[in-house]
Amino acid sequence: MLSVALQILFRRLLLAVPTLLAVSVLVFIVLRLLPADPVAMSLPPGATLADHERLRIEMGFDRSVVAQYGLWLQALLTGDFGTSIYFRRPVADLVRTALPNSIELVAAGLVLGVGLGMIGGLAMFALRATPGETAIDLASSAMMSIPEFLWALLLILTLGVALQWLPFFGRMAPGMTMPPPVTGFLLIDTLLAGRLDQFRSVLFHLLLPAIALAIALAPLIMRILRSSLLETLNEDYVAQARLRGVPERTILMRHALRNAALPTISLIGVQAGFMFGGTILVEVICGYPGLGNLIVDAVRNHDLPVIQVVALVYCVMVLFINAFVEVLYLVVNPRLRAA
Repeated sequence: MLSVALQILFRRLLLAVPTLLAVSVLVFIVLRLLPADPVAMSLPPGATLADHERLRIEMGFDRSVVAQYGLWLQALLTGDFGTSIYFRRPVADLVRTALPNSIELVAAGLVLGVGLGMIGGLAMFALRATPGETAIDLASSAMMSIPEFLWALLLILTLGVALQWLPFFGRMAPGMTMPPPVTGFLLIDTLLAGRLDQFRSVLFHLLLPAIALAIALAPLIMRILRSSLLETLNEDYVAQARLRGVPERTILMRHALRNAALPTISLIGVQAGFMFGGTILVEVICGYPGLGNLIVDAVRNHDLPVIQVVALVYCVMVLFINAFVEVLYLVVNPRLRAA
């Protein structure tokens, strides 16, 4: 199985190269078509036309778009991601700070969303052909009709403002100092530093935006799992297990659920990629310092180096999630291992 998994990862890696090149070319060209002057934005107040021309040459904007792309790609391959026009900091440092926050948010949203979806799907299956199934189905339809950012606003108004159960802005309570950056993930770094108060604050600040993402994901998992369970229970091996006197609970948990989980895993992989895009507005609304907030600030200020790199990071994360899900699908499905 390990060799097959490595083959899948190697194949995904080969396919990722042209995908990343295509995305980089598209983003680079589109950004050059915007009616903005990044050179002027990089100059201090009172700069002269000579300063503008000198900086334009230094930044390579006096060359063709193809030559500019070649220089940027060459620098990118050497680990030079450029310097932010707006933040006046290396882009690599900005991404290194924001990316772990977004990964924590997506991971928490996935865990909560999968948990809620599995519970809801099993409940719909257990209550099939009853009013309870209809009620859960209607609730899931209502949940799917509301996007992530609107859930974030509703949760802020209820859990944050009205009930004051959860904080809804930032990453940590005001006045708290950041722990020493060991892994970059605040939940882990606060534990490594032995600061349970900081860990609790980081966790509570993470919950509200994670719940907003989870509520948008859970209904899809509920519906797919319910449908897969209904199809699985009509299989021959389930009928044979019943004839042998195997209890229904055992059939469900040991046989039906494992096979019904296969399409659910595929759905989770697709939605996890979309969830990274869904974090953008949620992060902005909650003041969460992740990649979403970073790229919104970059777009607002026409910060081309940041936009280019963050777009590639989003692409890399989606490709990585797809490869991981494919390997996980291989682990869960023994028929693929036999092939």
